[in-house]
Amino acid sequence: MSSNKSGQITVVGANMIDLIAYVPRFLNVGETLHGTEFQMGYGGKGANQAVMAAKLGSKVVMVTKIGEDVFGSGTRENLEKYGIDTTFVLSTSKAFSGVAPIAVVPEGQNEIVIVSGANNLLTTSEIDAVRDQIAKSAYLVCQLEIDLALTLHALRVARSVGTPTILNPAPAVESLPPEIYELTDIFCPNETETAILTGLKIDSVASAEIAAHELLSRGVKTVLITLGENGCLIVNSEGAIHIPADKVKVVDTTGAGDAFVGALAHFLALGLTLKNAATRAVKVASISVQGKGTQSSFPERSAIPAEILAT
Repeated sequence: MSSNKSGQITVVGANMIDLIAYVPRFLNVGETLHGTEFQMGYGGKGANQAVMAAKLGSKVVMVTKIGEDVFGSGTRENLEKYGIDTTFVLSTSKAFSGVAPIAVVPEGQNEIVIVSGANNLLTTSEIDAVRDQIAKSAYLVCQLEIDLALTLHALRVARSVGTPTILNPAPAVESLPPEIYELTDIFCPNETETAILTGLKIDSVASAEIAAHELLSRGVKTVLITLGENGCLIVNSEGAIHIPADKVKVVDTTGAGDAFVGALAHFLALGLTLKNAATRAVKVASISVQGKGTQSSFPERSAIPAEILAT
């Protein structure tokens, strides 16, 4: 799959401030636990994916809403630092910027709470104002971290102007409107999200493929399931392709899925095949889990092996 448009990527999604606590284990109900380290970083699935694509060299337009607070101004500056177009990073006084408290255990797994705040005050008319940017983009990238109606509207706009879409259905919900599947060209959940959406247990590549076919039956063109240390699985009408991941020492998996999606969009926008783009995105995500934090763990171009970047 490739796009005949420019290499630009438009991302409609959330921005968050990640409040990351490193803890010896996950908490029990009512428990207070001493953490070992704290970090604050810029996150939100939309912003993360935009940053990863921009770090790789894509021209990225971010569409989101921030609060008129220190977190919001910091978010705008952070996006601009990576060269992201913030024309459509809008602000409001009616809510605080979004935050995401995160607990990370020594094995690298995490638990995340998201409070969307200003993100959900984005409006459909504000998305309509980005129509021309979406029209000239190689891909539109969306997630489910802002109000579902807004994501659905963005996908409709992309379809109306002929721009291919990538939907990362996270955080997952058990039921999605049928239209959202039909408007998605590449549906990119992880194992947990796939299980929630299909009701099927995902414990192997084979079971992931069964679940992928269920998603295809709902109208998606291509399903791309990320499988953590097992890489990813591409399933469409042409068949199934499993792309394994390199074995690495995992430090923190926070944001790895976003690193994958942002990298996938970048390589697809360059015109690479889906298999080639996904193979490279797996390698980029594998680099990200070897560092702490979210955007801070996303590799710069200079830290990525040349063969991954070559076109």
